[in-house]
Amino acid sequence: MIVTEFMENGALDSFLRLNDGQFTVIQLVGMLRGIAAGMKYLSDMNYVHRDLAARNILVNSNLVCKVSDFGLSRFLEDDPNDPTYTSSLGGKIPIRWTAPEAIAYRKFTSASDVWSYGIVMWEVMSYGERPYWDMSNQDVINAVEQDYRLPPPMDCPTALHQLMLDCWLIRNAASLKVVTQHTVRGVPASAGPLCPRLQHLHHCGGTGWTPSR
Repeated sequence: MIVTEFMENGALDSFLRLNDGQFTVIQLVGMLRGIAAGMKYLSDMNYVHRDLAARNILVNSNLVCKVSDFGLSRFLEDDPNDPTYTSSLGGKIPIRWTAPEAIAYRKFTSASDVWSYGIVMWEVMSYGERPYWDMSNQDVINAVEQDYRLPPPMDCPTALHQLMLDCWLIRNAASLKVVTQHTVRGVPASAGPLCPRLQHLHHCGGTGWTPSR
């Protein structure tokens, strides 16, 4: 029997949609920071998740987010010259969250998890919108190959969208360590007023962390 922590608010994507517009930027960034820390731990342990998405993040009553659903996770052989997991099976791939090289060659690395994290950032800042909206999977593949990137969600600070774009670089993508360190940079203490629809919230509340200054 496996005993796991009870996460009262369930999956992050549905939780965000249910509470659309109810959080400050600082609270949303707190969620992202927790996810980044969890992914960095996986990377440090030489694991790739391969299915990082808001639907696979669980949220507790304090808005703490934890990575879940490791059904597609794999261990990377400890070879510094080839830190890659190559899928030999023709299983389904979550196209909207998956890096182009992973789609094309079925090769997964921590860099492909970074790409997925950028999509999760977009999901969080858009309150659970579907990435690429009603585009077909093939249209998504074609658009990304032609350098299309998701635009900033409404009221998303420029620095956060830039970090998303850094995650979506085809080459030299940011590492999970860098993503963790930079998630909160560029978001001032007064981030709440940056979002007109969130001005009625005057404190960040239960994320369990203080933003860096």
